[in-house]
Amino acid sequence: MAALNWRFDNSYGRLPDRFFTRLQPTPVKAPRLVLFNAALAGDLGLSFDQTDEDALAALFSGNALPDDADPLAQAYAGHQFGGFSILGDGRAIVMGEQIAPDGRRFDIQFKGSGPTPYSRMGDGRAALGPMLREHIVGEAMHALGVRTTRSLAVVATGEPVYRDAVLPGAVLTRVAASHLRVGTFQYAAAKGDRDGLEALLAYAVERHDPDLAGGADLALSFLARVAARQADLIVDWMRIGFIHGVMNTDNMTISGETIDYGPCAFMDAYDPATCFSSIDRGRRYAFGAQPMIAQWNLARLAEALLPLIDDDEEKAIDRAQTALTAFAERCQTGWMAMMRRKLGLADEEGEDGALIDDLLTWMRDAGADYTNSFDALTEDRSPAEADDDFAQWRVRWSARRSRAPAAQDAMRAANPAYIPRNHKVEEALTAGAAGDLGPLNALMAVLATPYEKQDGGDVFARADPSADYQTFCGT
Repeated sequence: MAALNWRFDNSYGRLPDRFFTRLQPTPVKAPRLVLFNAALAGDLGLSFDQTDEDALAALFSGNALPDDADPLAQAYAGHQFGGFSILGDGRAIVMGEQIAPDGRRFDIQFKGSGPTPYSRMGDGRAALGPMLREHIVGEAMHALGVRTTRSLAVVATGEPVYRDAVLPGAVLTRVAASHLRVGTFQYAAAKGDRDGLEALLAYAVERHDPDLAGGADLALSFLARVAARQADLIVDWMRIGFIHGVMNTDNMTISGETIDYGPCAFMDAYDPATCFSSIDRGRRYAFGAQPMIAQWNLARLAEALLPLIDDDEEKAIDRAQTALTAFAERCQTGWMAMMRRKLGLADEEGEDGALIDDLLTWMRDAGADYTNSFDALTEDRSPAEADDDFAQWRVRWSARRSRAPAAQDAMRAANPAYIPRNHKVEEALTAGAAGDLGPLNALMAVLATPYEKQDGGDVFARADPSADYQTFCGT
């Protein structure tokens, strides 16, 4: 495997060993390479020209590891739909940390690599369909300009997994700036492990915020930095109509990357109450609730860090609250700036909030498609659902824009023409699980340049015709 130019360092394994368990992936029966992300491999400094598909399948299934790999499963905790649990990588193993040519460090993680001490009676495996979903949505999010984990490879295992049905198994190779989560800090705090919490904070700062090292109020500065990244991420989710579906604290990264594309989906008709996840019966993680839930999750991070913020708990709470308030303000300011970009408003006016709210109210009442409505405005067209109410709004919008004209390309940069439409994703997954990658490849070709109009792209821009679409976790 040396020919692939692996440059591992494995810094996470130098944390106290209570944060992980070293173990090997469980071998699979008949690995077969389904997808390989050559562009991402190049970014990571990996060369695969002299490596055949069988060797890549053996590598990315976990059957054959690089010499410098240091495979481990991470321990963490998390609030899942509001309930706290001690968790950990139940079906994932970090093979190591690749140092890219530009010096950046990336976790290389196998998902579906077999049981670990944190599996909680699970089989540790993954089905091909959900792993293909991770690939499709993660790579689409990257092309949309949203911070995200990415997919390097998907390998079919040749073994079944048993869920509601018997499904083909697979292993996903996920690439992330790190897999540090809010839940990682919760784990140390729940154990009453102050030494471990201090070591974890120092490690996270060194890895993601080295400019903070050595400064005063390290824990508070770190909390503020994580909150700022999360605010920016949530605003980007709202820009493209993305619904994560399972915003548990173990799925909120310290790096500000989107992680875990299980029951995720994209909104068609605008409605802040939109929720597709079959397990989110209370709509806790609905589209419009995501900023509030992100703040709730950050409050859990703040709770974990309190002993390091101030020895006086009341003072620590007051100081942490400042960072949480700043998150809410940054989220609101960022949302307004984002909506102005989507509407081509080159400056700020006091009535912009009403203009934005009135458009969104019309979209909700008319059942207007979120992506296609902004795409139409970008091209100076009216949405398909336009009526008299919209016409009146458009007069106000045109007058507002005339006072500070913005170029169309500025709007296009904020408004994708294509998103991973739920029904097209499902078509690709169904065909892919049956061995036909044609629909997936066609979808990925369009999603690679989501801001550019493409010949034949209309079929990928149409809303989901199903009124009862649901997504599932895949575990």
